[in-house]
Amino acid sequence: MARQTEWPALQARVSNRLSRYFCTTPFKLRNPRAMVSFTFDDFPDSAADVGVPILDRHDAKATFYVAGSQVGKWSDHWQGVAADKIVELHRRGHEIACHTFSHVRATDLDATRLAAEIDDNRRYLLGLDPSIRIDNFAYPYGLGSVWRKPQLAKTFRSSRSIIPGINSGVVDLQYLRSTPLINHHIDEEDIDRVFDALVDSNGWLIFYGHDVASEPSPYGCTPSLLRYATEAATKRNVAIMTVAGALRTAGV
Repeated sequence: MARQTEWPALQARVSNRLSRYFCTTPFKLRNPRAMVSFTFDDFPDSAADVGVPILDRHDAKATFYVAGSQVGKWSDHWQGVAADKIVELHRRGHEIACHTFSHVRATDLDATRLAAEIDDNRRYLLGLDPSIRIDNFAYPYGLGSVWRKPQLAKTFRSSRSIIPGINSGVVDLQYLRSTPLINHHIDEEDIDRVFDALVDSNGWLIFYGHDVASEPSPYGCTPSLLRYATEAATKRNVAIMTVAGALRTAGV
């Protein structure tokens, strides 16, 4: 029984690792200046209620990867955002993106089931507001699937991983790198270092996180850490953009 349980986990890790090296959609970024995107997975309500006002001080917009089945529901760590808040933020210029409907790992899905998850999530979000455009995807739990990348490329402009790094030069649009904006993984000195490297490379930095709270979950950040990151961007004249906006700027 233990081997049966371990096998899917091993397959997922292998598929995710292979995803890093088998480039599905190579593209050379052509952004004229360094860019950063702030993204939030699963969309806890605190990302909207606490995180967005911090971004507002810089007239900045975020990308929220939504799993429709979690909207308005309590998880182990946070309350999911309400449906009307998704609509409000979309109408204010924030990006609503896809995280599958059931928040299931792409590595656990065959082509038919992945298509169904995407269709269910699209149907749910468009039911909230038909003007929502769902152009970008983030792998649930950060696990990319080497087998599903070509399928995702037919549906989304990009897919985001959780492998740290700056996107610069030629990137794989279906396996974009991102850096955790999570207190357990990064501090203010780390933020300064990654922004300095970003400016030097004229690249695109994607931060990912979840809740924003004074006592965040193991997957979230404090308001002060988010504030420090936004101010670090502004201080270096780094453009803060949604994922969709950064892709347009880079010529995708």
